[in-house]
Amino acid sequence: MVIAAEPLLIQGDLLREGPLRHGFTTRFGGVSRGPLSSLNLARRPGEEDAALVENWGRVADAMGLARGQVALMSQVHGARVLRVEEASGPLGVAGEADALVTTRPGLLLAARAADCVPILLAGPGGVAAVHSGWRGTALDVVGAAARALAHACGCATEALRALVGPCISGAAYECGEEVAQALRAAGLRDEEFTPPGDYPRAHVDLGAAVLAQLARAGVARRERLEVCTVADRRFFSHRGDGRLAGRFAGVIALI
Repeated sequence: MVIAAEPLLIQGDLLREGPLRHGFTTRFGGVSRGPLSSLNLARRPGEEDAALVENWGRVADAMGLARGQVALMSQVHGARVLRVEEASGPLGVAGEADALVTTRPGLLLAARAADCVPILLAGPGGVAAVHSGWRGTALDVVGAAARALAHACGCATEALRALVGPCISGAAYECGEEVAQALRAAGLRDEEFTPPGDYPRAHVDLGAAVLAQLARAGVARRERLEVCTVADRRFFSHRGDGRLAGRFAGVIALI
């Protein structure tokens, strides 16, 4: 794992191969104030447009990309995948979706999170950014994104690489039994999403569930960053910071 200078980008090893840039931002290195301090990357109560524009500009600078060439989505906890070839800009969105795919070099794709699972995918000539909360995981959004990226690249899903980013850990994610039931209904086995330990209520490891779904989709090369967004204060966390929490992002681009 590589940690770069501010704005901090945490990178996995698997996606360091080939003509692409990627990373997961932290809460540091931006200009937002108050509870959103300092690298918030989403419209949140109290956030200023100028701060968002500058924060996204700093992410682009850190990745060696042109400012403004970012594609964002309005994330709705579903399984829709959008193919994009144009930037939405830091204040706009390409549409309602939970995964973006592109084959255009220089276009920065982003999946924003604050405990949900951000996933980055790369194939020969294309990349994808995916947001998977428990509902999106129950709908297998990452599998849909893998198939869409493989189609865009003209390859099999076996040719893809996947990096599962920082998210809430199984130990920290106490939830209602309906979450576990939804994952079972999606075909996941208990051992694929239940963290070790004896808990009085249901606990779910969404990162592990996503890894299992990537394997089922045929993505042979998979990596997970074992970082809990609740425990690691470098990251915004809905459960740790409350409902007004900022958002970090998984970001990826072809170069």
